[in-house]
Amino acid sequence: MITKTEEKKIFLVFEISIILKGINSVFEIIGGFLALLVTKSFIVSTVLSLTHEELSQDPNDAISHYLINLSNNFSVSSQHFVAFYLLSHGIIKLFLVIGLLKKKLWAYPLSAFVFSLFIVYQIYKYIYSPSIWLLILTLFDGLIIWLTLHEYHKIKKHHKK
Repeated sequence: MITKTEEKKIFLVFEISIILKGINSVFEIIGGFLALLVTKSFIVSTVLSLTHEELSQDPNDAISHYLINLSNNFSVSSQHFVAFYLLSHGIIKLFLVIGLLKKKLWAYPLSAFVFSLFIVYQIYKYIYSPSIWLLILTLFDGLIIWLTLHEYHKIKKHHKK
């Protein structure tokens, strides 16, 4: 049985996690709009200016050459995909976060479901491109799902009384 003090701590972690998720979604939305506005020539010139000094010291620097190659191969369809992904992901998350912060009952199960879909995609991505950050994000999303369902069950129990 969870004490009132422990319940307050769980709720605080829930609120902080949801606020962090909301801040992240705002950055994703901004990034999505920026992805629409940035041109390929801007990306290439930025990468060249960022890698110039490293290449002057080590003309065979693998990371610099990789970034230059990546920027040169950045297509309009890639740009549109990045913009769509960031905008849709950010808008969906922000919508859910607002619902959770307003304690809308529908937002809890819907958030758990959508965040579970995000986890499935992140695991898929991790299999093909392992990243510690992706793993941390997936674990954070798992925590948020647990906290969301915990709060949902608590609220439902309270409403039945």
